[in-house]
Amino acid sequence: MNPGERLLQRLDAIARSAADTGQALAVLGFGSAGPERDRLDAYSDLDFFVIVRPGQPVAFLRKLDWLARVAPIAYAFQHEPHGYKVLFEDGIFCEWAVFEPAELAALDFPPGGLSSHALVVWRAEGYEHPPAVPRDSKAPRPRTVEWLVGEALTNLYVGLGRYLRGERLSAARFIQGYAVDRLVELSEHIEPAQPAHVDAYARERRYEQRFPHTAQNLPLWMQGYDRTVESAREILAFLERHFEVNPAIGARILALCDEAATR
Repeated sequence: MNPGERLLQRLDAIARSAADTGQALAVLGFGSAGPERDRLDAYSDLDFFVIVRPGQPVAFLRKLDWLARVAPIAYAFQHEPHGYKVLFEDGIFCEWAVFEPAELAALDFPPGGLSSHALVVWRAEGYEHPPAVPRDSKAPRPRTVEWLVGEALTNLYVGLGRYLRGERLSAARFIQGYAVDRLVELSEHIEPAQPAHVDAYARERRYEQRFPHTAQNLPLWMQGYDRTVESAREILAFLERHFEVNPAIGARILALCDEAATR
């Protein structure tokens, strides 16, 4: 049995166990456990929602016996009010949440709505998803090039200031984290995106597949805790090669890099 088949069999077993409680209405799979099953592999986890009758979410969250009946649980962590992250003893990992129909209707989904991002694994006879409540999605929206470049530059500036104060961890996050996040968003303005599943909430997912040329710079942008200043220099140089950088802020960043290098 290949890893994908094993994971899907586990998801089906989870759905049957939820159905056996008599209180579940549906089980919905997301990501590689949903509409994107073509990318399911040995490193995938199972992301799913359990939709239950009104008043039942607490029962599903308080006791995990309905899930433990499927396979022994090695670790369970309630990471948010509606759901858990669970590791089974055989190594299968899942992240799931429980909702009543009305709660499901009020959730934010990227463009396309629930039907485009979830796959029905099982549903009770007669159950239909409630219509989504119109609202602005919380998924990140594209920002202007000017804004992204400005954010990246000011992330470098602030990060280097913190480095010089001795705040090395915060500096690393600003430079090798936040500034790099902006470079990830800018990548579509540097090279055409290659075909790959896009995660509307986490742009770093499958980044290397979508932007293989730009991704070659990642080791230069993220050189590690002890090379934050070197990372800042590389990020600035990259921005200057591809975008218009204000000379004053560029010069100030380089001056901070030089000062930090002497510490």
